[in-house]
Amino acid sequence: MIDARLLPLQRRLLARPARWLAARGVGADNVTLAGFALGLAVVPALALGLPGVALVFLALNRVADGLDGAVARETGPTDRGAFLDIALDFVFYALVPLGFALAEPGANALPAAVLIAAFVGTGSSFLAFAAIAGPRGMTADAYPAKGLYYLGGLTEGAETIAIFALMCLAPAAFPALAYFFAAACALTTFSRWMQGWQAFAPEPVPRPRAPHPAE
Repeated sequence: MIDARLLPLQRRLLARPARWLAARGVGADNVTLAGFALGLAVVPALALGLPGVALVFLALNRVADGLDGAVARETGPTDRGAFLDIALDFVFYALVPLGFALAEPGANALPAAVLIAAFVGTGSSFLAFAAIAGPRGMTADAYPAKGLYYLGGLTEGAETIAIFALMCLAPAAFPALAYFFAAACALTTFSRWMQGWQAFAPEPVPRPRAPHPAE
């Protein structure tokens, strides 16, 4: 919902470190993979009951997620970079609830499962729209630099990371936060279904003209 508004600030903050990395031969894909590796550490940190440590790795993962795009703008974006960025993001989003479920299976397993199922809805609707919009030459005005059509919604990246951070700060509230965010994700999924239904509606087939009696 607010990702597009945050993009200008993100780009200003990350432009200088991106130039520094690019000048030393660090590619955007390397930053993406390093960020994902840092994100993986969130799971054992949560499982071991260290939500503060998990929050640090969550922040590092997100910095890398923005930095890879900034590096790509310095060195030139690639299809592989766009693929890695979105594919690894969706896996990371599912791993955070898994970490909470491992920490407290009795209290957290069901809400974590519900939240992951909700993520399947938002992720699949996002990718299905992008897969059809791309060949049609459609572009998202709010995200012109993205490597694929970026369909917004109520729960985008910023909202997801904000709820994850809140979960780390208040781990006992995970069940309530998970159910709340799952409901918000369901609304996002439904809105994207409606957008796809309207955007990809078949063109009406013109009816043949009835011959005039005088013809």
